[in-house]
Amino acid sequence: MRSRERPGAVARRAHRLGGDGGSVAAELAVALPAVLLALLLGAGALSAAARQVALQDAAADAARLLGRGESSSRAAGVVSHAVDGARLASREQGELVCVTASAELRVGRLISVPLRADSCALSGGL
Repeated sequence: MRSRERPGAVARRAHRLGGDGGSVAAELAVALPAVLLALLLGAGALSAAARQVALQDAAADAARLLGRGESSSRAAGVVSHAVDGARLASREQGELVCVTASAELRVGRLISVPLRADSCALSGGL
């Protein structure tokens, strides 16, 4: 035979044990900043990857321009137009013209991520 408790007795006992009223709000308050931080870090990583791809593309274009005999100022212009604040350094290695494009990815005021891309092209190519 099961004993029956009055409905008010269960509520009083839950209140004496501390209950769990408001625990969902507390858990949300703890978890929400972590979720937002994870989303922001993910968006930052995607932005860095996109900028790295653009820098690599620009370095390849600049190497081809220098390989065809274009001026280094035009090649640097291609790189700086593709990625704001990017710098270009070039060197010749035998029959190749190699370039290094670099830029800084700033995340807020505290974090700076250096990006670098290298590419080479045959000198004297069309």
